[in-house]
Parts: sequence; C-alpha cells; structure tokens
Amino acid sequence: MTSEWPPSSFPPNPSPPPLTDLPKPISDPPLRHDHAPFHSSQRSSRSRASLDRISFAEPPVHVRHGSRAESERLAASQRDIADDDARIVFVNDPTRTNERFEFAGNSIRTGKYSVLTFLPRNLFEQFHRVAYIYFLIIAILNQLPQLAVFGRGASILPLAFVLLVTAVKDAYEDWRRHRSDRIENNRIANVLADSAQFLPKRWKDVCVGDVVKLLANETLPADMVLLATSDPTGVAYVQTINLDGESNLKTRYAKQETIPWASEVNGIAGIIRCERPNRNIYGFHANLEVDGRRVSLGPSNIILRGCEIKNTAWAIGVVVYAGRDTKVMLNSSGAPSKRSRLETHMNRETLLLSAILIGMCSIASILAGIWLGNHGDELDLAQFFRKNDYSGGDESRYNYYGLGSQVFFTFLMSVIVFQIMIPISLYISMELVRLGQAYFMIRDTNLYDEASNSRFQCRALNINEDLGQIKYIFSDKTGTLTENKMEFQCASILGVDYSDGKAPELGDTTNKPIKVDDQVWMPKMPIKTDPELVRSLRDGGKTKEGKSCHDFFLALAACNTIVPLVVETPDPKKRLIDYQGESPDEQALVYAAAAYGFVLIERTSGHIVIDVLGDRQRFDVLGLHEFDSDRKRMSVIIGCPDKTVKLFVKGADNSMFGVINKSLNLDIVRATETHLHNYSSLGLRTLVIGMRELSKIEFEEWQSTYERASTALFGRASLLRAVATNIECNLHILGASGIEDKLQQGVPEAIESLRQAGIKVWVLTGDKQETAISIGYSCKLLSNEMTQIVINSHSKESCRKNLEDAIAMCNKFSTISPASQNDAVSLALIIDGNSLVYILETELEKELFRVATGCNVVLCCRVAPLQKAGIVALIKNRTDDMTLAIGDGANDVSMIQMADVGIGISGQEGRQAVMASDFAMGQFRFLVPLLLVHGHWNYQRMGYMILYNFYRNAVFVFVLFWYVLYTAFSLTTAITEWSSVLFSVIYTAAPTIVVGILDKDLSRKTLLEYPALYGAGQREEKYNLKLFILTMLDTVWQSLAIFFIPYLAYRHSTIDGSSLGDLWTLAVVILVNVHLAMDIIRWNWITHASIWGCIVATAICVIIIDSIWLLPGYWAIYHIMGTGLFWLCLLSIMVVGMIPHFATKAFTEYVMPSDIQIARELEKFGNVNGTTPTNIPMRTFSQP
Repeated sequence: MTSEWPPSSFPPNPSPPPLTDLPKPISDPPLRHDHAPFHSSQRSSRSRASLDRISFAEPPVHVRHGSRAESERLAASQRDIADDDARIVFVNDPTRTNERFEFAGNSIRTGKYSVLTFLPRNLFEQFHRVAYIYFLIIAILNQLPQLAVFGRGASILPLAFVLLVTAVKDAYEDWRRHRSDRIENNRIANVLADSAQFLPKRWKDVCVGDVVKLLANETLPADMVLLATSDPTGVAYVQTINLDGESNLKTRYAKQETIPWASEVNGIAGIIRCERPNRNIYGFHANLEVDGRRVSLGPSNIILRGCEIKNTAWAIGVVVYAGRDTKVMLNSSGAPSKRSRLETHMNRETLLLSAILIGMCSIASILAGIWLGNHGDELDLAQFFRKNDYSGGDESRYNYYGLGSQVFFTFLMSVIVFQIMIPISLYISMELVRLGQAYFMIRDTNLYDEASNSRFQCRALNINEDLGQIKYIFSDKTGTLTENKMEFQCASILGVDYSDGKAPELGDTTNKPIKVDDQVWMPKMPIKTDPELVRSLRDGGKTKEGKSCHDFFLALAACNTIVPLVVETPDPKKRLIDYQGESPDEQALVYAAAAYGFVLIERTSGHIVIDVLGDRQRFDVLGLHEFDSDRKRMSVIIGCPDKTVKLFVKGADNSMFGVINKSLNLDIVRATETHLHNYSSLGLRTLVIGMRELSKIEFEEWQSTYERASTALFGRASLLRAVATNIECNLHILGASGIEDKLQQGVPEAIESLRQAGIKVWVLTGDKQETAISIGYSCKLLSNEMTQIVINSHSKESCRKNLEDAIAMCNKFSTISPASQNDAVSLALIIDGNSLVYILETELEKELFRVATGCNVVLCCRVAPLQKAGIVALIKNRTDDMTLAIGDGANDVSMIQMADVGIGISGQEGRQAVMASDFAMGQFRFLVPLLLVHGHWNYQRMGYMILYNFYRNAVFVFVLFWYVLYTAFSLTTAITEWSSVLFSVIYTAAPTIVVGILDKDLSRKTLLEYPALYGAGQREEKYNLKLFILTMLDTVWQSLAIFFIPYLAYRHSTIDGSSLGDLWTLAVVILVNVHLAMDIIRWNWITHASIWGCIVATAICVIIIDSIWLLPGYWAIYHIMGTGLFWLCLLSIMVVGMIPHFATKAFTEYVMPSDIQIARELEKFGNVNGTTPTNIPMRTFSQP
C-alpha cells in the first residue's frame, strides 16, 4: 500500500530533477571512502516539483534511526575549515588568490639536480655506500707524506673512476628528466583572460584561480574543480591512466550552480575553500561560495593533473592545486628500493675480508717494529727510514719518528697497499651485470603477454638474484590466478535456481538489440541466457515470480556506476553499447541484465534510461552509496516511472544477510543460502541482491541526514557510511547471482611446477571460502588426497582451541617414518579473515606460524589488504626464507611491498599493483620461466661473480703481502702502482661482467623439465660461508705459487724487482682468467674475446708502462721477457696454481656430484642411464 502526494502538486510536464538535488553516481575506485556530496544546502523550487512525481511506501514497523551519538557527530562536523587550515581560491581571480597566499606555480621539476647542485649532491648520495668512504679515507691517507706509498694521482684513480661512471649515469638520467620537464611545462592550455576569451598560455604560467577550458582528448595541466561541460547535465568523462594506471573511464560532475557559467564567462566568480594539498587522489573536501550560497564539493567534482578528457567535447574548470601541489606530483615516487639477499650476505664476507686485511696489516706492522728494533744502529743510512744530511753543517734527521710512530705509520701504509682486498670494482660490476640480466629478462619472448601486448618489466634492478631463492609465493586469486573477466552464469531469484544457461551459439543474439531512431543498438558482449528465466520475464508482472525477476534484473541494471558508451560499427545503422566501469563484476551484471531485456542505454548525473523489455523508461537517481570495504555492499535510491521510490542493494552474502528481513521470507532466504553455497562450490563469485520501497518519512529522513553528511568537511566518509547503514535495512531479498571468473591459461601446470621446485604457494583472497576452495581444486593447489584443516572462528579462545588441534594434527603426520614419506598425507590450512583478526599481532601468531609452515598449502579467505601483508610478515619475520607476493589490484599493494620480491600483474583492476612492484608481467604462468629459468641463472651467475671478485683481488693482495715479508717490511712493491690501479679496471674487469650476464649452467629446457633443480638457490649452494672459506684457501695457495716460483727461479740472478713485478702481474692476470675459464660452462665469442682479450690487454699495458721513461721500472719487462725462464715460470705457475682447484673440481663432480652437475651431464651425454625425466606439461612455456 502506498500513499501518494496530491495530484495537484505534480508539475504539468515532469522534467529531470535539478542536479543540485539529485545524488550523482560517482565512478571512482572502490578504495576511496570519501564520496561526493550530491545535495546543496539550498533547495530550489524545481527540486520540490521533481519530488512530487513520486510516491512513497508506508513506513515499515521497524525503522532504524541514527543514534544520539551519531546525531551529535553529524552536528559536530557542520563547521567550515578555518582559514588557517584551508586553501582559499578566488575563482577567475588568480592575481588576488596568489597575492594573498603565494601558492605554488604550475611549473614542475622532476629533476634531482641543477648545474650548481649536481656535484655536491651527487657525491653526497654516492658516499652513502660505506665502501666508498673506506676508499676515500685510503686515498686521503696516501696524500700524507709520511704514508705515501703510491703516487698521489694513482691512489685516487680507482675511486674517481667509480664515482665518475656513476655520476655520468646519474647526469644522463637527470638530463632526460629535465628535458621531459621542459616539454611538459611548455605545453599549451586555454585560459580565460580579462577579455572574456580563452587564450593560449603555457602550462608553467597557469596559476591557482585560473579558469581553463579543455577540449576532448586533452590532458589537464593542473588539479581543477569542474565548473561546466559540453553535456547539459554537467557530466565529463575522464581517463586516469596517467594517474593510477586505470584505463576505464570515470565520470566527473559540475555542480548545478556553476553549469550556466559555460555561456556566461563574464559572470564566473566565487570563492572555493578547500583542504590543503595532500596525496589522497581519491578524496577531496571543499565548499564553493557562489551567489551567497555554499555548495559542497567532493571527489566527483575535481579532475586531476595528468588525466585526459574523453567522450566530452569540452570542459571548463578552475585551478585549485598547481605544480608541485597537484596530487600526481605529491604521489610521484620512484621504483621501490630493496636489497638483495646476496648483497646482505656479502656484508658478512666483507667483514671477514676486513678482518684478514687487519690481520695482514698487523703482522706487517709488528714485524716491521721488531725489525726496526733489531736494526736500530743501522738506520742512519737506511734508504726508507733516515739518513744523515751533511750538506747544511748541522745533522738533520728525517723520515724516522720513533719506533712507536713508525709501527703505527706502517700499519696505515699497509692498509693503503692492501686496500683492494675489499674490491671497489665489485659494486659497479654488480650494477652492470644486473642491468644486463634485466635486459635479457625484458626481451624474453616467453615472458611476453600477447593478450595485453605487455612485456616483462624490471622495476627494481638490485634484486634480480633473489628470484632464484624464493621459498614462499603469496598470490592473490582474482585477476592473478583468474582472468578477472567476469561472465554471468546463473541466478537464484525468489528461491528458484536458474542455472541451465547455455553458451550462445553463432548467430544467437542473446544480447537483445533495441531500436533507437533508425539505428539498432546492441550490447557489445553476448551473454548466455536461461530459457526458463526468459519465460518468467515474458510473463511480466502477472505472477509473483515474474515480478521478482523483473525487480532482480532492474536492480542489476540500475545499482551500479556503469557508463554506457555507444560505439560505431562498419554498419552505419548498427551501434554497439560498450559498458565502461571500474569493476568487472558490475560490467558482467549489466551485460547480463541487457541479455535478459533490461538494457542500460543512458546515464547522466541525475537519471538513467533503461530499455525494459522493449519499453524505454527513465529512472531518477535520488541517491547512491558506493561500495566500501566496511559495508561490503552498495545501494542506489531510484525514483521509478510509477512514482514509487525504491532502494536497491547488492553486496557480499555475509554483509547482505545481516540487513535482510528474514522474518518475511525465511524459506526463500534459506533456499538462496543453499544456492549460494552451490555456486561457491563451483568456483563462482556471488552477490546477493535486495530491495525495499521507501516511505515518504524514510526518504525525507535519509535526505536530511545525507545532506548534512555530504556537506561536512570533517569525517565526511564515516558520516556517509553511517547514513548508508541506516537506510540499508529491512530489505526484501530478490535473489543472488553467480559470476564465473575463469582461470588464466597454464595456472594449474604452473602451480605444479612451482610445487616440484620446492616453492610453497599460498593463496590470499577476499572471496568466500567455498569459492576459494573450488578455485584451489581447479588450479591443482588442492587435491583430494590432502587433509584440510579449516579454521573459522569468531572468538580468540575458539581460535586458540582450533590452532592447538591443528598443531596436534601436524605433529601426528610429521611423525610418519621416513620410509613412508612418499605416501605421507599432505595438509592444507584453510583460514578466514575473521579468524585472522584474533590471531595476527597477538600471541597466537606463533601457533599460526607452526601450523602454516607444517602444511603444504595455505588458503586464506575473506582477508583484508592489511591482513595479506600480515600473513607475508608472518613468514618473512620468523624465517630466513625468501618470500614473493604477486597480485594485480590495489588491495594487493601492501602485500607486494611487504614481501622480499613483489610482482604486479597487468590486469583488469588497474595498475596500482604494477606501480608498487619490483617486477611486472602479464600472466601468473610467467612465474615458471621467471623463477625456474631466469631466477636460477641470475642467482648462479651473481653468486659466482661475487666469490670470484673476492678471489681475484685476494690473490693480488697476498702476492703483495709475501713480497713485504722479504723486503724488511718496508711496504715497497715490485708491482708498479699503475698496474695496481688498472688490475681491477682493465686487466680483469670485463670477463667477470660478461660471465655474470651470459653464462648458463643449464639450458632453459632442462630447468623447466626438472623443476627440482631450482632448490640449489634455496639451499644457497652457489654462495655460502663454506665456499668463501674454500675460495680463500685456494687464493692463498695460488698466491704462494705466483710469488715463490719466480722468487726461487730468480733469487740469485741480476733481475731487478721491477722485472719480477711485471712477471707477477702477468702471472696473476693469466691465472685468475684461466681459473675463470675453467668454471665457464657456456662459451661464446664474447666470452672468448673478454677473457683472452684481457690477458693480451694486460701484456700491452705492462709493455707501455715500462716504455715510459718517467715511470719507475723503465724497460724492465724487456729485460725479463726475452728469457726462456720467464715463460717457464708462467707455465709452472699455471700448472702448480691450478692443481688444487682442478683436483677439487674433478673430485666433487665425479664422486659427489650435485643436482646441477648431474643435469649438465644429462644435457651433454644424453640419457646415459635410461632415466626418464619427470615431464611437466609446460611445453607452452619452454623453448629448446
């Protein structure tokens, strides 16, 4: 029974309600909790007339009202922003605006440096590396006369070279940023001038308060409040792909009070009081004072810099934030910075090398002190300490400062001589190797997604090797394991299950064409339909079932923020309706409604037009509460053609059943719950739809509280949620929908390969438990052989009891004898977000950790974004295992940033995850080649390269150390200072970089066929403390061979120290390169050129240095190179020096071969033992 207003109050020709009184649908991302106000505090006469067109239902017996506390909170928020806390903008008066407040100009600068600040700032940033400070101190010490060992220029050269290379790279990158800034700042915008005309002005000259006119496809120069558009209702469509990466169109609205300014530019004037600049791109609080009235402004009224105007001929707005104050600039940040596990472990070895260095320096200084004490009487004429000066008459002693001082000076001089024990070149080599590795990952066609035309992105260059050590993968479900391309499958309406739909056959037009003028409009996507449901709709309102079906699909077509766009086709008489929206679920539901005859064909700020089974009807949008993560539902208040006001609500089942009046239709509610369970078991995403008619009292109460909440400048989001909660109650259930989100291609095979690689895959999703379990079976994450531990608790004590039982079960299965491990039962933990509320950040975390790590699979359902990050932290903070998080949506950002490695999927939910990630790619299945192939290669290469750099420099330093022991500990060096400088730069630098980029221990095909080979990285087989110690022992042996073989051969000859120094230099370079050549697995011409080329380059450099008469050791190489003993010594050094390394390599590979070595032999010799490889169905990922 409805009560109507008197007919006399109806307007003669009902017109659309004015925009100032109608709630406007907002198409902003669901993360935003601040919604725009839809009502002005001043009511117009047309508003009253528009509301007279509708009638209201009788108020129900139980009506929820706001509490007194809520009313007080509403009243407390009704205050203006104080001038000290607000930005005051005078519309169309930039001079007055900026003279008073001095706001930032619109010129932007993303460059880090200027000509004056580049050198000091760049050096300051580079010296954040402690190693650079170490080498700087060494260079400074060498400048002191008492400590000078090398030439002053030569001592500075290594550090200067590294600093110069980095500075050049930084300068080039900053030059590109400055060039981009110049292009951006000099773009042209049309700005309203004093002549009441829009004149071109450069972006950098635009000011706060300027009125700017934008044309279709133009980019916004600043953050602007929308004043008017080419649409009579003030609607503008914008694309925010440059801001948040989302390609779907969003709707923005001009207020009704400012729309007339489009034709009256001379009358544009007003005052905007808005919040200060902030980073929240989804929120905006402001008021506009115009003609003595105050109009509230919200996120739907502002368009941000970097957005593009689409499907709108023109739009006019006033600048409120410019330049560095714009939200896009406040949110600008670089790629995430993380540190790799290998680099962290490298600090341990660096400390050990420092201890060895200190030990060597201490030995040299102590022995020097003993020698000085024993030869104190012989120092008068000693070359390096003191001598008598008889030229001036008075005897003057110099170069000797007492025994204690000499020991201290000797220690510092030893540090200078042995400084390259810690290789400065290693840091720049690692950067170059990572750059090369990233290049090959980006160019890998196996990581290219044809569907989205996207290549692999490497956004963090410093953690490539971490990809080879992953132990845990935390994955989102929707859009990551699934395609996030929703398709309506079935519905439950009034307790009846309609799930007999069939896929549309070719030519079967299940998308219900409609005729508009002389054209035929059809929804872009055909949807399968259920024959029985179609028949029920044909009956119309004749039966109760037919009326419920009618209301159900009307709710699907109306309760959304979808924008219908008409797209042209080759046939001029045919048009396609493309439903644009940010939620794939909403798109699927609107397409489904269209397939059943409820075609949404128009949306404005105040009404929508729906073709209802061939009858075009207009519905006034009186109010809209968007989805938020607290309510987990959205609602819309619609003024229907029959003059009734209806509230349609849709949302998650656990949210909806709490607001449905179960006393009216208990049987229908129970039947719907059963159908929902069945849908979820099939892996479908479910939504519950409800409605009720609003009485006049309810609507006016809602309208009043909504106006107050929407104009509040403090706590607006929470106030609007409270208003929505109060109206969304006592609903009549209409039914539920089931939407299929199909698995991505290759997901089951990928998960199986990752599992065989020893990687645990955990799925963290916000979906229902049944849906998540079904998807778990579909993607082979779960199996029928697994024992499931399910924890669904509603109290802390219940959680504790369930966890204790789960621990007991895990202990039971862990006691299985090793002989039966192959037949052991696998465990799967399934836990919901409600239980995690009582577990995370409490003492129960320890129990959850024990249970989770004891299970093969963990599936978390109904989890919030921060809970996802909490689960990742649970493993990351309690183990040393490497974690990887992968997701595609904004709700995955916290998880991605928490993990050691974060990967973003370029999916349907925008690019927030990509922008927060370390790596980005198009499909989940690409994890297999990324981790098992590139991750394995990167780890093997980088681990070997670090150890080799330590080994290479240590050999050289130990040769210097042995020489010091035979020269009265005077720290003289036979090797020239220039050879010492060039050793790490020219003599040995190129081979290690080339090998770090190109060497492959195994082929791609082998790594994909045998996923267990990935375990070498998890076990840290290529870089660990044991390998470091063995490498240092080998280093000592090789240095002894290099030093003593020439020493013993030439000790009784007349060859001087400089000639021996040249021999030692060539011997070190040849030996370390032969050592590297023995470990190389995949040879190519670049590898050959780098290794043998460096040896030749060393010989050429030594000859050139010895040919310069100004340098010490002039012509020394020519004295020794012509003798046969010289070449015999080189050959003997190679043989003797490589014996331990060769013997150890042969012994381990033939007696104790690793998995990697066995696989290499299988590659080289074929299947010699008749072993059948474990073939994984991964042929789509591998390449020979």
